[in-house]
This record gives sequence, C-alpha cells and structure tokens, in this order.
Amino acid sequence: MPIKATPTQISVGLEAGKTRVFASALEWPGWTRSGRNETSALEALLGSAGRYGQAIRTARLGFRAPTDVAHFDILERLSGTATDFGAPDVALAVDAAPLDTALLKRLSALMDACWQALQGAAHSAEGKALRTGPRGGGRALDKIVQHVVESNTSYLGNLNWKVTGTFDTFDEAIETSRRATSDALKNAAAGNVPEAGPRGGKRWKPRYYVRRAAWHILDHAWEIEDRST
Repeated sequence: MPIKATPTQISVGLEAGKTRVFASALEWPGWTRSGRNETSALEALLGSAGRYGQAIRTARLGFRAPTDVAHFDILERLSGTATDFGAPDVALAVDAAPLDTALLKRLSALMDACWQALQGAAHSAEGKALRTGPRGGGRALDKIVQHVVESNTSYLGNLNWKVTGTFDTFDEAIETSRRATSDALKNAAAGNVPEAGPRGGKRWKPRYYVRRAAWHILDHAWEIEDRST
C-alpha cells in the first residue's frame, strides 16, 4: 500500500504499550503524539497539527494540517517496548526504506527546522522561570537543552556517527548538533552505516533516527514553550 502524505489523507503508524499508544505521521517526522488508546492518540496527533506546521515552517515543504481524524490512514500497528515510559522506540516498516537524494534533502530540512524550533523556544524562554510540574520534572532551561543534545549524540551513535566537544551556550550546542545531524544523514545515505556495531548491537536506519530524534526535539521545544507561558 502506498504511503500517503496529502492534506486529505495522511499515513500513520501506531505503537502500542499496555497503557499508552503513540501515533506517528509517517511522512512527517516529529509529528508524533500519544494517548491512552488509539482514539486519544489520533486525537492528540490531530490537535498538534497546527503546532507542528508552525514548527517546521522553515523547511517549506507545503505542510497543511488535516481537519479530522478521518484523514489519518493507519498503515501499521506495532507493540512498543518503552511506549509506556513515554517514548516511541520501535522501527516501523517505512523506516527501512533507503535514502535517495530527494528524501535526504527533505529529511535534512525537517531536522534543521526542528533544531531551529528548539533554539527559538529556548531563546524565548531565556531569563524566565519555567513553571514546575510533571513535564520534565521541573528541569531548568539549560538542562532541557542539554538533555536533548546529549540524547541526540546517543542517537547519532546508532548511525555510526560520533559527536565530540564542549559548549558554553545552548546556541553552540544546538548548532553543533544540527551540523552533526546533517553530516550523519549524508553519511548514512552514502551507505556507510553497518548493520551492526562493533559489539554486535543493531544500528538504526536513518529514517528511524529522524522520526525518533525529530519527535524528541519538538517534544522538548514544546515543553519549554508550555512551561514558559
């Protein structure tokens, strides 16, 4: 079945645990939301469409938000392993597709937009006291950015790419992460990622990396926005 990514029909994958379900728009990495069941997950995905479109506007990919959950076409359902702990962590069938030149350009633009969204949220919240609460456990702004950057470094390791260095500002950290993301995707598109690591661990497919990393970046960008308003 072909993957659809039109204003009226959007392909979605569902990852279900015992108490939480994640819904991911397959052709729009980063647009992933969760709920207690399939219905609430799809409603959350629909409800975040405008926000997602705003976050990736700099990618200029012509995203148009759907207006009804009927526009979602469920292509795949999988059982998650860390789903109940708040993260999508299972590769979908679409994630195995190779990167051609056009797809590399598209995914790189989406990742750039996600990093810019995080950077913009951090700048807007700078100097403000973030509200405490369940999202992030009351983590301070610099700690949120540090967490996202360090997590992405770990994710890139699964693409056989290393990031090194220390940073004095979150601008430096985010820009380094953005460049590393772009370079790692180019390297993966060239076929330079082995199936397994030196200790036997299975490497990630680049499309899975983008879906997971983009979600994580935007999830915390929106956390910063929500806690600073």
